[in-house]
Amino acid sequence: MRIFVAGATGAIGKRLVPMLVEAGHTVTGTTRSPDKTEAIRSAGAVPEVIDALDARAVLGAVERAKPDVIIHELTAIPPKLDFRSFEQDFALTNRLRSEGTDNLLAAAQAAGCRRFIAQSFAGWPLERKGSWVKNEDDPFVSSPEPGFRGVLSAIQHLESAVLGGAEGFVLRYGGFYGPGTSLAEGGSMLEAVRERRVPIVGRGTGYWSFTHIDDAAAATVAAVSARVPGVYNITDDEPAPVSEWLPYLADAIGAKPPRHVPVWLARMLIGALGVAMMTEVRGASNQKAKALLDWKLKFPSWRSGFRKGLRASCEEPVAAHR
Repeated sequence: MRIFVAGATGAIGKRLVPMLVEAGHTVTGTTRSPDKTEAIRSAGAVPEVIDALDARAVLGAVERAKPDVIIHELTAIPPKLDFRSFEQDFALTNRLRSEGTDNLLAAAQAAGCRRFIAQSFAGWPLERKGSWVKNEDDPFVSSPEPGFRGVLSAIQHLESAVLGGAEGFVLRYGGFYGPGTSLAEGGSMLEAVRERRVPIVGRGTGYWSFTHIDDAAAATVAAVSARVPGVYNITDDEPAPVSEWLPYLADAIGAKPPRHVPVWLARMLIGALGVAMMTEVRGASNQKAKALLDWKLKFPSWRSGFRKGLRASCEEPVAAHR
């Protein structure tokens, strides 16, 4: 098939494009930077330099590619996040998830491309009541913190717009780790854990779902030929509380155990949103994706992934794990 990857040089795009080429697809990949075109070409794809917020540029690139499938992986998340400036840090990503999504969908319709696959997120947006592990039918959080409202609104816009199409797939990835992410050797999150700057807040009851970057890319490849459109949680098999995964990660990288911080102090240091991330957020079940996508995880659990999937030995992307 002919596939158009919007965001081909991001963390997942760099892993996804080689997998699509390996699977026999003809790939066009976009970037905002002319300096990154050679990386796309070296991966076996045709580069397009565009601003995804420029509707005319997007339409021209899609019409030239004539894709059967468009994959939307556009984000602009900074390598280091600060919960106190979350809204500002996500401002451009919010526009890419709203205006950028609309531009791509309009181009898809004009070019006669029916299948559209888009990146969303499993975890922070989910309602923080009831079960600690949610499925695709569970609602989003009803009363988000002020610093999260714009992020949630952009995600809701993306999902609604994509699912309104004939063959819309929304892939809610878990928290990324592995090469090219913040949770990898040299990444900001991993270094913060190593320096004991990521504490367990309160009892560390917030549940996180993780996804190795190659498993996320492999699930996206599987969605290209999947039969049932809809929302899919693309996460590993083991959602876990911060109190469990954070000490394990520290041990896996040879760091000292994380510090413990009371909720009242954490609220002053990282704000209400940061506290919610560490004490209230929910994990996500991957049962639907495992049942309906031709997808087998390389790292079914963060336990093996944190020990084997963070370092340079995982640097080269592999073909989709089926």
